[in-house]
Amino acid sequence: AAGSQTPMVAPLPTERFIPVTALALVDRLTVPAAWPNGDHELARRFFRYLDFWRRQQHNRRLMSLLRAYEPFDPDSDLLITRQYTPDEKRRLQKRAVSEIKRILERANYVAIDPKSVEVILTKDSHYGLDLHVDLGVFEECLLYYRGASKKRDTRTNYRKFLRKEEFDVPIYRRLVLLFKLKPFAVRVKEVMAEKNISEKEAAKIVTRMRGSLPTEVKEDNIYIKLFKNIPRNDLEMVFPNTRVRFRLFDKIKLGVTGGGAVGMGLVGTAGKLAAGGLTVANPIALLGAVAGLGGIAFRQGVNFMNQKQRYMVVMAQNLYFHAMADNRGVLIKLSERGAEEDVKEEILLYSVLAKERAKRSDLPHIDAAIEKYLFDTFGIHVDFDLPEAL
Repeated sequence: AAGSQTPMVAPLPTERFIPVTALALVDRLTVPAAWPNGDHELARRFFRYLDFWRRQQHNRRLMSLLRAYEPFDPDSDLLITRQYTPDEKRRLQKRAVSEIKRILERANYVAIDPKSVEVILTKDSHYGLDLHVDLGVFEECLLYYRGASKKRDTRTNYRKFLRKEEFDVPIYRRLVLLFKLKPFAVRVKEVMAEKNISEKEAAKIVTRMRGSLPTEVKEDNIYIKLFKNIPRNDLEMVFPNTRVRFRLFDKIKLGVTGGGAVGMGLVGTAGKLAAGGLTVANPIALLGAVAGLGGIAFRQGVNFMNQKQRYMVVMAQNLYFHAMADNRGVLIKLSERGAEEDVKEEILLYSVLAKERAKRSDLPHIDAAIEKYLFDTFGIHVDFDLPEAL
């Protein structure tokens, strides 16, 4: 609720992501004073070639990944020229998911366990929504973030005479979601075992639950979504099967207004019955009273649906401004970012090793020195991935 304390969010470990461009690093690492033998121009030229080479390597891996992903791409407009056997499809799925994990790690994204109740299934919400996600419907589900940060926002504090106040919202600068639905038959068997019910009853439950998914979502496809600036307390809204639930405040408000209106209608009708105004002999008046009660109940039902619709609009509007790319487009963006992260790590390490002799035992000190350089130069805290750079 507005005016309440900002929800407590657990601190996250320092990331490997270096939030500056490779060009900004090259400009600072190749100043003449940094290369006493006058080699700064050669160093800049070498870093440029290294950039080209790394991007070529990542493009080669990307082509391999896109070929593995093609049978699962929901946006593909290519002619299907062959049918895969179930075993071939499973191998391709395993390979595609494994390579996507690898490209995410090369781009310095950090994995989130979707089953972590502390992170995902929180009741605090920046947008004032109570969201619920059934994670059991997914055969594959990956959630990765990069750039855990905060942004400033404003809200109305009703305890301070409707004054506007600023507060920090913990966010993920980038968030990637990959998911694939379980086959219908597999999910039915799971529900049968979970609820100890017949196959027919389980099939009805699974069908009803899948009714909340968009009709375009098919169980044979792998979906990949890239979002920006997602509040950490609203991660549920990026899932395709998110259900909006009424908050306690809304239940009380709708219950009080609805119960009061129906109660007043019943009291009025009972009063007329007691006074003899409504009798079987006067059917028109009786039907009018019943219609009035029905109208009151209908209005409350409309209020209920309107409130739920408002919640859905809030969620859809916010997702619209957070979405960045889908499916194949996500893979292309990740490949580009992975290449840049590799280059940034390598030029930082090379700038040290090219100037003085070092032993393997010196690497922890070099790691610490690079992290200090990044903080002193850019004011950023980074867990430098020295083994990857090496």
